[in-house]
Amino acid sequence: MCRTGHRGRWNSFGPATEADPRCRTLLSRRPTRGGGQGRRDARLRALDTARTPFPARRHADVELVAGQNAGWVRDLGLIDTPGGLRRLGAAHPVELAGRACPDGSVDGLRLLADLISWLFVMDDACDEDGLGASPTRLAPTVAALLEVLDRHGDPAAPAPAEAGPLGVALDDLCRRVRDRQRPALLLRLVSQLREYLLALLWEAAKREHRRVPGVAEYVQMRRHTGGARPSFTLTDLAHPDLPGPDRRADPAVAALDALAADLVCWCNDLFSYDKERATGPDAHNLVTTIAGETGQGEEAALRAAATRFNEGLAAYAERDAALAATGDAGVRAFLATRRNWIRATYDWSRAATRYA
Repeated sequence: MCRTGHRGRWNSFGPATEADPRCRTLLSRRPTRGGGQGRRDARLRALDTARTPFPARRHADVELVAGQNAGWVRDLGLIDTPGGLRRLGAAHPVELAGRACPDGSVDGLRLLADLISWLFVMDDACDEDGLGASPTRLAPTVAALLEVLDRHGDPAAPAPAEAGPLGVALDDLCRRVRDRQRPALLLRLVSQLREYLLALLWEAAKREHRRVPGVAEYVQMRRHTGGARPSFTLTDLAHPDLPGPDRRADPAVAALDALAADLVCWCNDLFSYDKERATGPDAHNLVTTIAGETGQGEEAALRAAATRFNEGLAAYAERDAALAATGDAGVRAFLATRRNWIRATYDWSRAATRYA
């Protein structure tokens, strides 16, 4: 889901921070001096004191669901090597899910955590194991997974063994969503996962041709490659009283939802940039696209990306407040889920020692 942001060890979190009426900056906007290590240290010091305007929360059953999630991954053969299991374990998908969905049922939390794990495994296959090196290499896998999605979790269909463990796990997720008997959310999830898979082909084409996209193109496609939208949908599934399709089609609600996905993805880009830069050029990062489009150096592009996040967060807080003032209980519940996701991503990304 969050590109490369999940690879790393997990630090313990400090106490939850109270909501701040002002939007704090995510990154220091002042230029740093010295070499790369000095710049990174200064940036991390700024990150250590930064806050989002939303309070941190955590589901009480994270540890219980973590064991269930590990068993799901193992039993379906989603990862079949000790190294792969360690890599996913270090990602702490249930920790992210528990912070993004602190009020859901245990079953709802587990379903979200399993989806996040599936997204992490898919991302690793593309980014780390070469599956996404080119569209022609990735396309057969995407086609098989699209075939699974076309079933919409049909309980009468046989297990999609031809799609491999990724397909079997995806089919299991769709069946479990169908079992929740909220067909509008099942349809939304399937649509968003299709968009995710097709966006991976776009990403593979960029990787094959070593092409850096423009900022507007990247921002649009990042909403899909990041996997935030299907994750939002399973968070909504854990809450019975969220707005229906008519209310969600309201332009103000839809725009806020898109901005929440942007903030989740941009936050991950900012935190993951140092690691991606150290392992080689990566066009799949907001900082890289800003540098490529504007010709700015690395520090200036980092500051520009941080400014984009900070301004987006300020705009989000204003729109959130306006909708909360006029919305019903369903709209307010929707707003709470998106706030939780923004804060969860910040805390989850900040705690990964891979950024140290």
